[in-house]
Amino acid sequence: MAKREIGGWILPIPVDRLLKRLHDAGYEAYLVGGCVRDCILGRAVNDYDVATVALPEQVKACFAKEKVLETGIRHGTVTVVLEGMALEVTTYRIDGDYADGRRPDSVTFTSHLIQDLSRRDFTINAMAYHPREGLVDPFGGWADLQAKTIRCVGVPQTRFEEDALRILRALRFASQLSFALDVDTADAVHSLCGRLPCIARERVQTELVKLLVGKEAGQVLLGYSDVICTAIPQLKPSIGFAHDNPHHRYDVWTHTCQTVALCGEDPVVRLAALLHDVGKPFCFSRDENGMGHFYGHAAQSVEIASDIMKTLRFDSKTIHEVETLIRWHDVPIVPTEKSVRRWLARIGVQQLRRLLDLKKADLLATGTRRHEDPQVQQLDTIASLAEQNATTCLTLRQLHVDGNDLIRLGFLPGRLLGDTLQRLLQEVMDGDCVNKKEALCMRAQELLIEKEETI
Repeated sequence: MAKREIGGWILPIPVDRLLKRLHDAGYEAYLVGGCVRDCILGRAVNDYDVATVALPEQVKACFAKEKVLETGIRHGTVTVVLEGMALEVTTYRIDGDYADGRRPDSVTFTSHLIQDLSRRDFTINAMAYHPREGLVDPFGGWADLQAKTIRCVGVPQTRFEEDALRILRALRFASQLSFALDVDTADAVHSLCGRLPCIARERVQTELVKLLVGKEAGQVLLGYSDVICTAIPQLKPSIGFAHDNPHHRYDVWTHTCQTVALCGEDPVVRLAALLHDVGKPFCFSRDENGMGHFYGHAAQSVEIASDIMKTLRFDSKTIHEVETLIRWHDVPIVPTEKSVRRWLARIGVQQLRRLLDLKKADLLATGTRRHEDPQVQQLDTIASLAEQNATTCLTLRQLHVDGNDLIRLGFLPGRLLGDTLQRLLQEVMDGDCVNKKEALCMRAQELLIEKEETI
């Protein structure tokens, strides 16, 4: 059993006290999994999971005065809420068969830490740590972290046959950590990715999003396109589909991967980047010179992307936001203050920022444009105008007059009043009228007089 110290790791007080209380009661307990991995890598630790020889009922007895939730009692897990911090505590266990390819049919509790670690997916997640005992690393996780390698514990095929979600987890870790899969693990990922359809769509969604926001998402998507297309079959026609257009150096799938890589790490933007051209293969045509075109591909991509996101159980807000970005990603934006204000009113500040991020990545991912190209610099100008006008009056709620003000000026409730408010808002957005009550009332009176004179 290899042991190392993890220098400088200061545990949160509740975590330290939980470990101490279990040890004082005579129960071996260690921090396990992602928190150990992330600490070694110097990454922020968000969740602390504890494995212990104590049975669930013994854990509950140790923390009888604390709030203890039976969050996974069937598999030996309880959640102890200590000083406001929720900590999962799981009894050492050996997993039974995985008939559904996702979860063990049964578990057997064990008194041996190594047996518990041996059931885990990857060596970098199969380490345990205690402040007094140091690092327990029976499968070479430390060395794999130094080598930036994702390697299965034991035989990769067995690990993935037990739980097919581990295939996507392997890719997710490669993307997040900028690691590479070792040869045997990569081979098993490719050969067993056909098992992915048996995984709940919600779980696929979770791993996909985590993969997409990773630093190496573009390279992982490109290197494991067969896996991604098994999870999302609608992407398969994009692979190798040539643009046959001088403005594009890459095929549709390679361009897509490049676009994902060049976007910021906002999950909505990355998801839109993945799906923004999914409709292209169905909209291809050639002109009289043999040049390829994809007229209407944005609308087609919205339709297909919507089906994909609904299948993967995305929430309606995310679906709407991604659809909006895809719908407008190929529409030019005029780099003027008036135009930018209208876009801000149409889709809002956050969505316009996202759209500009997507449009810039989409341009650069053609492989034929650079940051200094006029079209790219124009997007920078638009982004600057968007920030300058982010607090501009964009909605009726922000207008410094309302219906009651106009009624006091002589308007009657009805369509004319509503149309006048919309006209005032448009003039404020266009810079033709200032958003001050006195100026707006004067302008409203002018519009009322104009209307009366035409009757």
